[in-house]
Amino acid sequence: MTAETAIETIQREMTIFARRARASAGRMHPELSLVSYTLLGHLEEKGGCRATDLAAHYALDKSTVSRQVAALERAGLIERRLDPEDHRVQVLHLTEAGEEILAQVTRSRRAAFRERLTGWPEEDLIRFAAYLERYNASPSDADSD
Repeated sequence: MTAETAIETIQREMTIFARRARASAGRMHPELSLVSYTLLGHLEEKGGCRATDLAAHYALDKSTVSRQVAALERAGLIERRLDPEDHRVQVLHLTEAGEEILAQVTRSRRAAFRERLTGWPEEDLIRFAAYLERYNASPSDADSD
C-alpha cells in the first residue's frame, strides 16, 4: 500500500465512522442527535458556557447553534443561567435531566465501543488510541470536512 492509497483508505474509513456515529446516536437515545449529544458533552466538560462559545468552538453559524440550544431547552436538557460575574450574559448549563440522559448515552456508547473492539489485542488498542489522539491534536483548516 502506498501513502496515497493509505490516505484515501483513511478518508473512506473515517467517513464510514462518522456515518455510523450519526446513525448510532439516534439508537442510543431517540431525543438526542449526534449534534445534541456533542453539545451536551461540551457543556458538561466546560461546566457550562455561552451559546456564542459553542458556535465558535464548533465553527458553526450562531443561528444553527441557537436552533439546537432551543431544542435542548424545550426538551428540558439545558437551562440558561445568568453569569455570576456579568449579569448581562447567559450561560448554558445541563439540567438534571440533561445530565442523566448524557450519562445514559455515554454508557451506551462505551458499551458499543467495547463490543466493537472486543478481541483486539491490548497493544493494538493502545496504538489506535494514540493515533486518534495524534490525528485530532493536529490543527487543520480542513477539520470541517
